[in-house]
Order: sequence, then C-alpha cells, then structure tokens
Amino acid sequence: MRIVSLLPAATDLVAELGLAGQLVGRTHECDWPPGVEDVPVVTGSGLHTAMSSREISQAVGGAHAGSALYALDAAKLAALRPDVVLTQDLCEVCAVSYRRVTDAVRMMDAGPRVLSLEPRTLAEVLDCLLLLGDVLGVPDVARAKHARLLARLADLRERTRDLPRPRVAAIEWLDPVWPAGHWVPEQIAAAGGEPLLARPGEHTKAIDWAAVTAAEPDVLLLLPCGLPPARTEAELGLLTSRPGWADLRAVRAGQVWILDGPSYFNRPGPRVVRGAEILAHVLHGIGTVEPGQARRTSISGGVRNV
Repeated sequence: MRIVSLLPAATDLVAELGLAGQLVGRTHECDWPPGVEDVPVVTGSGLHTAMSSREISQAVGGAHAGSALYALDAAKLAALRPDVVLTQDLCEVCAVSYRRVTDAVRMMDAGPRVLSLEPRTLAEVLDCLLLLGDVLGVPDVARAKHARLLARLADLRERTRDLPRPRVAAIEWLDPVWPAGHWVPEQIAAAGGEPLLARPGEHTKAIDWAAVTAAEPDVLLLLPCGLPPARTEAELGLLTSRPGWADLRAVRAGQVWILDGPSYFNRPGPRVVRGAEILAHVLHGIGTVEPGQARRTSISGGVRNV
C-alpha cells in the first residue's frame, strides 16, 4: 500500500498503525514520527515564518482564502503513484482542502482512493484509527490500538473523578484571541477540569479578550495552532499587555501554561490522549510530563520548565 498523507494528524494515525514505512508522500508540516523527514514532501506554504500571529490571521482570512495558503505539487503527487491519499475537509486553514486534492487526483491516469478525515470530537478522533485500519488492511491492529487508547482515557477519568474541577480556558490563537474547540474541551474534562469558552465538538471563532476575563478561569492554557512552545513564549506579550491580564485569577495563582499544541492538542491524531494526560498533570499533578510538553508562566511572562 502506497500512502500519501496530506494532513499531519493522518501521518500520526498511519504511524500508530505501524505503517509509517508505507508513506511515500507527506505535507511540509508532518513532523512525527521520527524519520518522517525522509518521506518526500508534496505541499508548501504561502506563509512566511517571520509573520506575526496577527499577520498570519489576516493572511488566512484575506486574499489567501484559507487552504489557498497551501500549495499542492500535483505532478509530484502523481509521480508517487499512491494507492491512498489521506486529506481533510474540516478546517480551511489547517491543510490542503479535500476539493483541491480530488481535483488533482482527477488528472491522474489511475486515480488513488481519497479518504477525508473530519473528526470533531475525541471519540471521532480515535474512531479514525478504525476507519484507517480497515482501509489500509490492518483492522486487528487498529482495534487493539483503539482499545488501548480508550482504556487510557477511562483510567484518567477514574483518577480525576473525585478531584476538584478547576475552571479552564484554552486558547489556540493569541491575536486575535481564539478559544480551542472540537476535542480540546473533552481533553480538559477527561483531565479533571471544567472547560470554558467552547463546547465539545464546537468549531470556534475569534472572541473579545473581555470574554476571557469574564470567564474567570482558574487555569489558562496557551496552545496556539501550529506554533511550537518557543514561538508561543516569544509572543506572550500579545496577552500580557492586554487590559486586566494581571488581575486574572489564573495569572494571580501562577496557573498560566504554555503547551505543545501541534503535538498534543491541535491535531486530531492519537496523541490527543497524551494531551489529556499532560493536562491531568497540569491541573492535578497526576503523572509526569517531559521537557517542552508543558511550561508554567509567571505574571511577568517568564517561563520555567515543570
């Protein structure tokens, strides 16, 4: 089976099924598992790495029109002769759209199967394993992996069931402020918190900063979509300069956390379970985290590893 993944989360899923060796193409953003950098890249981005969060947001909502930010090398895709192409039609700014992929596939002599993954909830994310397992010929592996991930979530919910539930606001973009929706509220709940600003499965939109202050979160999670923790740390001033920042309950309590969004929260792949486990450590001190997975900030914006 020759697989091209046009979605980082799909690459994670393929790796979870033990089929990373069958990947023949990927996006420029696919960075997991180790070794995936050797797989040919068939996409590019119209965004400059030096752009600020506000500039990126303006580009996404402006002339670039969402997924037009991403270039797809249709000729290279055809030359790779994939049997299956994995894509998405959930978020116009996360990856090449399903429509553009199908348009490219129509030009190929022998069209591969195009599979669009569009999970919105935690259960739907994990069900993608079962779907891919059937399509890629490893249903037994998929069922075993699926059961193991569900068991980890069930164990986490049991361990946090009787603990106090802090009020938690998760932010997936800093300028403008954008709350994390889809599966993130469920990650928070599984970790023993009360999610604010978004409902499970919700496709959110930008909100006024006043909505954050009015929510009075006990814990504030910063997990910008597609940005590594170091980049989030560098842009902390976008929040610390806002009115009322120092008065936030989470700030006063030293409960503002920078998390690795791309690895554990933004992408609908199997590592969202690890994301929930990281949150259990953040909220209740349960389990451990590795360097870079979670950092706690001070009011001044300084950062220390936990």
